[in-house]
Amino acid sequence: MRFTKVSIAGLGYELAPNVITSDDLEKRLAPVYSALHIQPGQLEALTGISERRFWDADVRLSQKAAQAGKKALNAAGIDPREIGVLIYGGVCRENLEPATACAVAHELGIGPTAHIFDLSNACLGVLNGMVHIASAIELGQIRAGMVVSCESARPIVEMTLQRLLAHPSMALYKDSLATFTGGSGAVAMVLCDASRSSTGHQLLGGVMRNDTQYHALCTWGSESGMPFGTSQVMKTDAVGVLKHGVHLGIETFQAFRQELAWPDTFPEKVICHQVGSAHQRTILEALGIDPARDFGTFRYLGNIGTVSLPITAAIADERQFLKAGDRVGFLGIGSGLNCLMLGMVW
Repeated sequence: MRFTKVSIAGLGYELAPNVITSDDLEKRLAPVYSALHIQPGQLEALTGISERRFWDADVRLSQKAAQAGKKALNAAGIDPREIGVLIYGGVCRENLEPATACAVAHELGIGPTAHIFDLSNACLGVLNGMVHIASAIELGQIRAGMVVSCESARPIVEMTLQRLLAHPSMALYKDSLATFTGGSGAVAMVLCDASRSSTGHQLLGGVMRNDTQYHALCTWGSESGMPFGTSQVMKTDAVGVLKHGVHLGIETFQAFRQELAWPDTFPEKVICHQVGSAHQRTILEALGIDPARDFGTFRYLGNIGTVSLPITAAIADERQFLKAGDRVGFLGIGSGLNCLMLGMVW
């Protein structure tokens, strides 16, 4: 897929206020560690994550997504009523219906003719939203669109802690390790017709690949298996996700560079989905990317699902890691397994 007239015009984000260290979580897991003879410090040693952030318990996801959205609109210099599509791409949503995007659109003052909906695809929701909006811009259906997300790890982490404390076992601890990497945050991105923005980043295109035989490696849902269940369970085969995810990543990356006709020296900078140190090290080595070309936030923000990659890009831009003219790759992978890689000129 290629785009010729799409710009990323503005990014905005919100950091959750409560810093939760890996040591904080392990103190609560002390009875489990004692029962299973696990030494303290394993959570950070295995993941490379020293802290993550949680929202306050009563937070409204749409409110935080809208706050990020206002920042993105201001950065883009675009009026809310110019937005032709607003997509909420988070895994976490406020209700089964209506779409969380409706509350965000109301808060932002999006016009009455805009397409407003939620899109869910594990950690790729925001990237999928970018593709949808970019395609609509390319076809001339809209002039500008916005994708937003807000993730909250607090509820699932709390449920997992209680489950482990009640039934400590090594199998459950291993299945729960990835859950404890979860963080919280909100992000928004405005895309528009390139003629509408003189300072935007040109979106060139990308590729998608899937390997759905591994859809059960990472699951998050209710214990009953029904979407309206109140008790949530998240289980991750971290070894399997890494092994098969890297294989899919290699295949996608090769197709990605071929699609954009990029030489081995491109992309010059990469922003990857933030999982942890083992994933970062393994995927960069497998793709032949110098770690100096990558910008990471997982050590202090954890894995924020759909928010992770775009919030990392926004912070990398603020810190001038991403410079004007850089060929940049957004390298996303999510449960399913699905892989989506997008290229742009910053």
